[in-house]
Formats: sequence, structure tokens, C-alpha cells
Amino acid sequence: MKTIYLAAILLFINSEVIFPQVGLSKTGQSTMNFLLVGTSSKASSLGEAYSSLGTGSESMFYNPAGLTGTDYEFDININYTRWIADINYISGGVAWNTGNYGVVGFNLLTVDYGVIKGTSLITDAERGTYPLGYRDDGPVGNVGAFAVGLSYAKAISEAFSVGGTIKLAGQNLGRNIVLNGELKDNNATKLVFDAGIRYLTNFKSFTFGMYIRNFASNIKRELVDEQLPLVFSLGAAMNVMEVINSEISKDNMVNVAVDFLHQNNYSERVNIGLEYTFLKMLSLRGGYQTNRDLASWSGGLGLSHTISDYIIEVGYSYSSFEIFDSVSRLSLLISF
Repeated sequence: MKTIYLAAILLFINSEVIFPQVGLSKTGQSTMNFLLVGTSSKASSLGEAYSSLGTGSESMFYNPAGLTGTDYEFDININYTRWIADINYISGGVAWNTGNYGVVGFNLLTVDYGVIKGTSLITDAERGTYPLGYRDDGPVGNVGAFAVGLSYAKAISEAFSVGGTIKLAGQNLGRNIVLNGELKDNNATKLVFDAGIRYLTNFKSFTFGMYIRNFASNIKRELVDEQLPLVFSLGAAMNVMEVINSEISKDNMVNVAVDFLHQNNYSERVNIGLEYTFLKMLSLRGGYQTNRDLASWSGGLGLSHTISDYIIEVGYSYSSFEIFDSVSRLSLLISF
């Protein structure tokens, strides 16, 4: 317990050093914000309240300590997200449970921004030809983003797990013509770190989780230093059916999860999730995210089936967005 308390204090102190402007407007202060978009249908349908509830290969995108929660040797997930503004995300990961040596995971995220049209400034001599003040240069090539990572988690005891991820994140925004007529590449890559802990208490399935995501040095663009979207989360989750009726709690679960988020590009948020699972086959999920400009509530379902020694689950989530079209996600999980 002393180790847990010390880790919690260190993470909290670190977050206060990194985020000194608590309660102030911090919008527009980060880059590579594609790293904040959740691609797991299960996590998204739960309102991203996933720091304590997430286990297996999906947890690499949230709290890597959750890797130790898998009961299988291999765990694989594939996700597709139809994001706003014709942006599409594809992600996936595989986790290998080596037993006493811990769990190793590999994950990949790609972003397709669709067709982006480029423009450039014009000279005084061209103003009659281009009355709007700029030139349309047509579609910009080599536009997209990616992140590829390696994760590791280890159960220090039956209750306490730690995990971390090191990943290479990159964003390609194509080329543009600057005032002197030269072509400029708008690409950036960065080495990024995630870390987290997960603690299963002695009371039923009550679990604490903490993580810090996207820890990295700044990116230099022109004369401006830009931060990555750093996130610190503290959360808890529990199967409340264990209190209501312990006899049916294993096959019929009602998981409740809450996460408190502290970010460097926005004020504090709270994510809330609720999941009902019937006979380990059908899961109904709902969630809500507070203090969001566009997103709010979400919902989804999961269907699980056993084929031979393989556990296969298909998931879908729907997230409501204001102004933009709503977001849909599809996921496939295979454990064996």
C-alpha cells in the first residue's frame, strides 16, 4: 500500500508541475491532437471512462497497466473509427501474456485525413488573376498521421500492476509554398511515453487506475514550441452486481466506471461509464463526458462468442456530436 500511495503522490505532483494553470482556458495549446481520439468501441461507448476498467490489448491506448488483466496468452484488437470531417482512424494491437515475465504488447494507429486542398499567397502582380488573395494549389499529398508503440506491463502482486508504452508518433501535413517561393515540408515525429498503474482493492472488484499519456518534449514549428496533448487520469470501477446479488455477478455484470481527467489543453473533465453484461455474451454500454465542446453522451454494444478455444467479440459504439455528424466505431477482439 505504501508503494501505491507513493506512486499516486508522485503522479499527482508531476501533473501539477506540468499543468500549472488549473481552471484556466487552455484551448489551442497542443499539437498532434489525433492522439486524444479514442478508437476502441468499448471504451468510447463508456464515455472513455477506461483507466480502471480496461484490460488486455485495448488498454494499451489508455492505461497500459491493464494489459495484465487478460486471462489469455494472446489478445488481439482491431478498430475502425469514422471520425468527423471525413477523417478515418484505424488502430490495432496484440498482447502476449508471458506469465511470470509480464505482458508485452504492440500497437498501431493510422489516421486518414481525406482530401486536403492547399492554398498559397499570391504576389501583387497576380491580384487581377486571383481576386480572393490566394491561389488554389489543389489536393495536398502525403497528409496523415500515425503512432506505433511497444507496451509492457507487470503484475507486482495479485492486486497491483504497472505498465508503460513507448511510441513513435508522426503527423504529415504535406507541403506548402512559402513567400520566397520555396517548398516547405510540414511533417513532425516525436518519441512519446505513456505510463499507468492499476490496483484491485480487497473490496469485491473495486479497482483504481491512474495513467499519464503523451508525455514528450515540445515540437518546434516555425518560432513556436508546441506541446503534445498530455493527459493525467485518475479513475475507479466496480461490478456493482457483486453487492446486489453475488451469486449471479460473474455471468451478469453491471460495471460502473468514473474517470477524472487533467489535461494541458483543456480544463478538467469527468467521464462516466455504465456497462451491463448478460451471460458473458451481450454487453450494453453507455457513457457521458462532461465539459466537452462537441461530444457528450455515447452508447454501444458488444457481442461475444466462443469458437473452439477462441473468444471473439464484435463491438459497436455511437457518440453524439454537436454541429458535426455523430461518430461511429467498430471493433473486433480475439482472445486465445
